[in-house]
Order: sequence, then structure tokens, then C-alpha cells
Amino acid sequence: MAVEGKINSLEQQGFVSQTAGPLAHDLPQRQKNVRILLLEDMEPDAELMQRELRKAQLPFCARRVETREDFLRALQEFQPDIILSDFSMPQFTALEALRLLHASPYDVPFILVTGSQSEEVAVECMKEGVDDYILKTSLIRLPSAVGNALRKKEAERQKERASDALRQSEEHFRSLIENALDIIAVLNVDGTIRYASPSVKVLGYRPEELISKSLIGFVSPDDAQGTSNIFYQILTEAGHVRKFEFLFRHRDGSWRVLEAIGKSIHAHTENLGLVINARDVTERKEAETAIEKLAVFPRLNPNPIFELSSESRLNYFNQAAADMATLLGKVHPSEILPSDTGAIAQECLATGKSNLRRETTVGNRILSWSFFPIIPLQVVHCYAMDITERVHLETQLRQSQKMESIGQLAAGVAHDFNNILTLVQGYAGLLLAEPDLTPEMTESLQQISTASERAANLTRQLLVFSRKQMMQTQELDLNEVINTVAGLLRRLLREDVTLHFHYAPELPRIQADSGMIEQILMNLVVNARDAMPRGGRISVGTSTVQINEEHVRANPEARVGKYVCLRVSDVGAGIPQKLLTRIFEPFFTTKEVGKGTGLGLATVYGIVKQHQGWIEVLSQMDEGTTFHIFLPAMAQASVPEQPAPTPEKISGGSEKILIVEDEPDLRALVREILKHYGYEVLEAGSGPEALPIWQKHADEIDLLLTDLVMPGNMTGRELADNLLKQRPELKVIYTSGYSVETLGKDLSMKRGINFLPKPYQPITLVKMVRDCLDARRTN
Repeated sequence: MAVEGKINSLEQQGFVSQTAGPLAHDLPQRQKNVRILLLEDMEPDAELMQRELRKAQLPFCARRVETREDFLRALQEFQPDIILSDFSMPQFTALEALRLLHASPYDVPFILVTGSQSEEVAVECMKEGVDDYILKTSLIRLPSAVGNALRKKEAERQKERASDALRQSEEHFRSLIENALDIIAVLNVDGTIRYASPSVKVLGYRPEELISKSLIGFVSPDDAQGTSNIFYQILTEAGHVRKFEFLFRHRDGSWRVLEAIGKSIHAHTENLGLVINARDVTERKEAETAIEKLAVFPRLNPNPIFELSSESRLNYFNQAAADMATLLGKVHPSEILPSDTGAIAQECLATGKSNLRRETTVGNRILSWSFFPIIPLQVVHCYAMDITERVHLETQLRQSQKMESIGQLAAGVAHDFNNILTLVQGYAGLLLAEPDLTPEMTESLQQISTASERAANLTRQLLVFSRKQMMQTQELDLNEVINTVAGLLRRLLREDVTLHFHYAPELPRIQADSGMIEQILMNLVVNARDAMPRGGRISVGTSTVQINEEHVRANPEARVGKYVCLRVSDVGAGIPQKLLTRIFEPFFTTKEVGKGTGLGLATVYGIVKQHQGWIEVLSQMDEGTTFHIFLPAMAQASVPEQPAPTPEKISGGSEKILIVEDEPDLRALVREILKHYGYEVLEAGSGPEALPIWQKHADEIDLLLTDLVMPGNMTGRELADNLLKQRPELKVIYTSGYSVETLGKDLSMKRGINFLPKPYQPITLVKMVRDCLDARRTN
């Protein structure tokens, strides 16, 4: 019977106790029923070993084997807790078994139980790794040897498990540290770096580069002392944790912001240093700074800013919004928002599109609103701007541009009409000079001449409006001009209208055409008179004003500087606000048909613009209107103007005159007039046509009579310049339907001497030609 079978039989008969004996209490908990593999070829010897173990009350089960194959099978199937082996068997030895055990994955105690008393055998077995050596003659030691071997092996296993656990823990924490994004450093008590984690690479360094170096050496000079103080506090207070920030120098020389936590390392009472856990928060700090800057933008913005939620609820408004609400007499900033703000916000969030430049009027202010959806946050930012002044300036600018366009149109019409009127007046004058005219013919011709003069007056007013009328400026005292024309002005008024003058003392002089200034006065006074059909008071005054930048911002036509102001006011019906922008347009009038041409204020506007000034009008319905005319003040007085020469008798002559005029009919008229008075005439239709004639008759031509503005590549001025270079003594008379402004300031233009404005009478032409030719002889 096999040993295992015998043992089982004995257990069933009650010879082996299943309760734990004294030895059982000393065994590890996991080995309370020990599996023993007996490598023994002698069954009686195996029985003796089991008997000794039972005496020691060791609970066990056993299996006996004696061959190599059975031993290997038992290791795998039986998985013994301990092996008791004889030294030598017929087919197998203990040393062979020991080597097989070491080669297997099983680690169990191996006790040699042999009858040999050879020390050599014992030494050899101990070298091979047996746990104990017992002679069969001393089996009484077997229980204690088994117990010791099992306890020793269990202790070894526990130690190995503890070592494995410690190794795994160290590897775990090392992995955590080496893979952490935060920088972990261990410092000695002197502040030198004992350990630096691999994450220090974010600062451009390798860990080994920092070992044994002082951390303070990498800290910004501004933070070094403070950081040292914190290190000292951490080291001197056990368990104390401090959170702090400092600037650390990157390898590239830049400074990075590190946010750190420090704690001291103590072993019993010994201070071993401190551990620092830090992270680079430079980008976060920069983002916080940027956010703070963005937060300052709405808070300090001078324009109102609002934020609306997706439910159109007002989340935020800045101080500027509150200030504007107060300025407009509102209790809460939400009261100045557009009435459809909620719908606008919903539309912006739904479409993702902004709603820009939406204008509303609150009180007397014009506000421009812009709505911008912030889709990720589901809010709408709303910005407001007070554009009242800008809108007013744009309106005034558009009005100025419109008046300029109308002026250009009026100038073109007047220029062409002047050419026609020159023909009418010229031929009427020639016919009136004919002898033997019947009274009826004379009267008809005089009517034609009178009508053309009236038409010429209209074109002159158009040219004044367009600033292309001839000006003869001189230094003037505006007070004296008003005083000179005061009597005439009173004769223009009805008995129920009174006229009052207010003269400013020490008024600066102005450079102006006195006739035009008188025209301004008469037109404004007549306009004031007509505004008071039931009578009233007209005031005319002067003052000196200094225009500043603030005034210019409110009146775009104004300019900074010193000006003389002419003021004409009435107490009439006033001008409706909607008509104020049109009162200076030519032919615009609110008077009844037949009671005005609509050129009175247009003429005033043109004269003022021609004098480099501007007009400001204040009017209140049923209270009256005031016109302010601003004219540039002169810095100092110049030489007084010489008195006009005494008129001379008109006569003709025999000199040769070159006429250059692009209008064929007008050129023919001038030719006939001059020939009628005995002059020899050469003519051309343009500057280029005149040059060949000049080359042929240069020594014979005494005077050049040329239109200023002609089609083609040469003006009258350019033609005259060309000829005067060849003949400096050549006399020149310019004529035009425009003003002398088309010429440069380097040519002397004097009405009645060398400039003849269209239209003109034949006798005026002949007199100017004669005077110009005679002036050569006088000089």
C-alpha cells in the first residue's frame, strides 16, 4: 500500500488527530495542514518519519515517491509545502532532486533525512541548498526541523513580498514624479538642489545640470531675498507648507513665472531639507493680464457699453452708460437702449451676424448703436456712441457741397448768358450810334438796351453767388461802410420799420470790395424788412470775434483766427428749421410771385465766400432771425488807395489790335465796334490760332484784346505771357464772363484799366482800348 494510502487509512481510524497540536500553533496560518513529499525508497523509514510528526501533533498529508518521474509529477500535482528526502536511492538521489526543485517554479524547504553520518555528505548537501540535515537515528529532531524550515521559508516569502511591494511602490512613485507635468525638486538645507524631476526640461534644463547648484541662483534678483525668506520659514517650521511665486531664469534668458508649494523634510528631529512642487504659470499670468486689460476696456471706455443675455436680459453696463442715462434724464441705462433691443439681440445670436450703426434719437441727442454676438457665450455686446455733433457737421458739409455745386452751375449759366448779352448790348449800342434813326427805332433800341442791362444785373448776381464776379478790394473800415450807406438803407424801409446801428469801437479793418459789402447790407436789410410785414425793428451791428477750435467743430465752414462780424437781425416771423438749409440757393424764395427774384441771399452768400468768410444764421419762429457775417480781420493797415482818375473824352484811333475770342458772333461784334472807331483789327478764335498771326504782324500789333477762358490747350493768360516775353511793351486787355480769380496774383487786374467784364457796352470797350493805348504814351 502506498504511503499516502496508509496515512489516509490511519486518519479514518482516528490515529491521526485533525486538531492542531503545539507544533500547529507555531506554523504559518496558510500551512495548518502541511503537504509533505517524502522522497524515500524504504517504506518503513517513511512510516517512522510520519510517526514522529504525528507525535508533534503536526497536521499533514504525505505522498511518497522514489523515482525522478514520480518526483516531477508530484511537484506539479501535489504541490508540496516541504520535501523530506533520503540521500541515496536505487534510481534517484537527493542532490538530483534538489537540482530539479531549483529548476522548477516551486520554492519549498528541502530537508535531507539520511542514515549516512558522513560530514562530506552533509557539507555537499548544504552547499546545494538543503534547509536541514537529519540522521534517521535522530528523527526526534524532525518535527522541530520541519517547523523551523516552514517558518523560515514563510519569513523569506514575506520578506520577498515586502521587498517586491516596496520596489513596486518606489517604481510607482518614481513614475509619478518622472512623468508629472509639475516640476519637483528636493533641496538641501543650504538651498542647493539635491534632486530635480525630468519635467524641469520645460525650463530648458536637464535634471543633472541643476544638481548641487543653488536654486536662488536661478531666481530673479527682485524675488531672491523674498524666496530665501520663505525657504527659511519652511525649514524652521516642521510640517509647515507655503505657497509662493517667483521668477525663474529659463535657459534662453527669459523669465518664467513659477507657482510653487514648499514643505520641509524631517526624519525624527533632523531637518533633511525641503521639497518644492512648482509649475510654470507664465502663460496663465499673461492671460490673466490680458483678461484684466480687456476688463478695463469696457470699464473705462468713454462710450456706453452693454452686455445682453440670450434672453435679452441686461447683464452689464459700464459707468459711461450710467452717465449718459443721467445726462438724458433717464433713471436707468436700460431706458436709453433702442426699443427693439431684445429682437436685435435674438437675431444676432440666431444668425451670428452683427447689427451695425443703428441710429436712435433720445431727447436732443442722436445715438449710434452696434450689436456684436458672442456665440460661445450666448451673449450680445452692445456699443453706443453719441453722434449728434457728427451728424450736424455732416449735414452742414452736405449743404456746403450742394451750394458749391449750385454755384458752379450758376457760374456756367451766367458766363454763357453774358456772351449773349454782350452781343445784344453791343449791336444795340452800334445801332443807337447811327444817325437818322426814327424816334420809334430809337425808343425800341433803348428798350432793348435797358432790358439787356437788367439781364446783365441778374447774371452779375449769379456770378457773385458763384464767387466768380470781379472784385476790386481795398482796406475798409466796416463801420464807415455801414455809416456811408445808412441813409440809403433807411430809404429802403417803410415807416413802421426802425433801423438801429451798433458800432464796435476800434474795429479791425478788412480787405473787401466796398460795393459788394454795401450789396450785402442792402440785401440783408431788405430781407429783414420783408420778414416783418407788420413792422418792427432791424438791428445792424459790428464786433470783433476770436474763433477757436470749439467753434470750428460746431461750424465746419469756420476757421480759427480773428474776424470782423457783421450782424443783421430782425424781429420777424422767423425761418422754419427745414428751410434754413435752402435759403442761400439761387431763385429759392418764400415770397409771393413777383415779389422777389430769389437771388438776394444767394448773392450775399457768394460775396461772403468770395471774401473768404462764412455766414451763420440763428432763427426762432415768431421771434426773428439774425445773420452773422464773418470776414477775416487784417493784421495791419496798408497804404491808402489812390483816388480814381478823372474820366477822359472817348475817341477812336488807328492802331492795330489783335482780338482773340472763341465766340464767333462776339468776335465779329468786337471787330465791328473797333473798326467803327478807326482801329485796324486782326482776329483769332483761340490762342494757338493767334500765334501765327502774331508771328507775321508782331511789330505792328499795338494791343492784345483776349478772352481769359477759351477751349483748347491755351488760356488768354498763357497767350499774353507768351507774347509779352517777345514784346514786353505790348498792351493787354483781358475780358471774361468770369472774375479775375481765374488769373494769378502776379498779373495786375484792374477794372476799367486792363480787365473788361462781360457784358459791356460798345462805348465801354472803346474807352478802355483808348485809355490802355494812351497809357503807353504817358508812361
